[in-house]
Amino acid sequence: MTTTAPHPIQDTATAPLLRAENVRVQFGGLVAVKDISLAVKSGEILGLIGPNGAGKTTLFNALSGFVKPTAGLVTFQGRNITGVEPDRLARLGIARTFQVERPFEDLSVIENVLVACFLHHRGRKAQEHAFEMLEIVGLADRALQPAAELNLARRRRLELAKALALEPKLLFLDEVIAGLNPPAQAEMIGLIRSLADRGIGIVMVEHIMQVIMTLSDHVICMAFGEKISEGTPAHVASDPSVIKAYLGDDDD
Repeated sequence: MTTTAPHPIQDTATAPLLRAENVRVQFGGLVAVKDISLAVKSGEILGLIGPNGAGKTTLFNALSGFVKPTAGLVTFQGRNITGVEPDRLARLGIARTFQVERPFEDLSVIENVLVACFLHHRGRKAQEHAFEMLEIVGLADRALQPAAELNLARRRRLELAKALALEPKLLFLDEVIAGLNPPAQAEMIGLIRSLADRGIGIVMVEHIMQVIMTLSDHVICMAFGEKISEGTPAHVASDPSVIKAYLGDDDD
C-alpha cells in the first residue's frame, strides 16, 4: 500500500530551503501558472511581482498549500510537499500571513498569538513564547489590549506574530505592507529584514514596487502565468520585458 505522506527526496547541506520545479496550476482550460521553477534559501527574501492577472497570487497559494498544483514538484528541505495541506506544512515549519487580517476580535492580542503557540507549546511555555513573539513585532506593550482595538498597522504586526508563533523556517507574506502609511511601511520593512537576518526564508507578494526592490534579495516577475524575468532587483527593474508588462496596467 502506498502513502501520500511527504517523504525526503534529498538531504544536502547546500539544498535550497524551498524549491519549485515546473509548477503548473490549471483551472479547467485556464492555465494560471505555467511551469514555474524557483528556489529560496534560508535567510533569503524572494519577491513575486507582476501586473494584474499575472498569476503570482495563484503561484503563492500553490507554494503555501492553499492551491494544489496541477503538475510539477514543490520541495521543502528536500521533502516533497506538493499539494500538502497548510496545517501539515505548519508542522513542518512553513507559515504564512494573509492579505485580509482576521484576528479573533473578542480575544486580547496575546490570546490571539497563544492560539498559534499551541501547535508546539502548552501552559507557561506557550505564554512565554507568545509574549516573545509580541516583543519581536513590537506589540508587547499591547498584549492585553483587545485585538478589535488595533489599527491596521498593528493588525498586520499581530498577523505576523501569529505566523512567527508557528516557529517557521519559511514564511510567506501576503501584502503585509500595502495600505500602511510611510512610517509604518518603514517599520515593517525593518521587521521583515530582521526576520531574514534570523535565517527565516521569506517569499513575499507586495504591490508596492519600491518595497519589493528594497527588501528582496531575488525577484521574479510574472505575466500571463509565465515567468518573464528573474534576478536581482536591479536586473528585474531594468528588464525591458518587465517594463513592457507594466505599461498601462494597474497592479492586482
